[in-house]
Amino acid sequence: MADANDDCKDECTVLHEGDWLRLVKRGKWESCERTHGKDGLAVLVIAVTPDDHVLFVEQYRVPLGARTIEMPAGLVGDDYDEDTLESAARRELIEETGWEPGRVDVLLIGPTSSGMSNERIAFARALDLRKVGDGGGVGAEDITVHAVPRATAPAWLMRKHAEGYELDLKLWAGLWMIEHDPDGTKVVP
Repeated sequence: MADANDDCKDECTVLHEGDWLRLVKRGKWESCERTHGKDGLAVLVIAVTPDDHVLFVEQYRVPLGARTIEMPAGLVGDDYDEDTLESAARRELIEETGWEPGRVDVLLIGPTSSGMSNERIAFARALDLRKVGDGGGVGAEDITVHAVPRATAPAWLMRKHAEGYELDLKLWAGLWMIEHDPDGTKVVP
């Protein structure tokens, strides 16, 4: 096996490497890197059903010790060498929610926590959805799908927060991007 330090892109020291993450030090700065997928890239899928319901997923997240509400998401290139942002978005949406998009538009890519991790997330808008299954995830994933009327989605999220759920803050960016491109241009349905 190659020395873990060989995987550092810049001059760095590997402090620990697990199955999914690597803790590195560059100078005095410590950060975390994903070791699966393509360069720490994940995709978040913004999806609205034909009857104007936003798709959310609920699952227990071990690092938080709590159930969370999120938009469907997953790593790009995790188990699929030829994965693209679009194919990962399509796959994750089907696996997690049971809805298949006719089209996927990648909107924006950026860091999730630039001071701590190399992870970047791509926001993708899924369009022309059709129901193809139940969703719920694959393997040991235990995902609950919520289809919430778009008009009441923010209030529903705040009720879930009051019930003790952790809310992924990217939800509000996703809700905004249902109707807007990242530059603020209004999307025509």
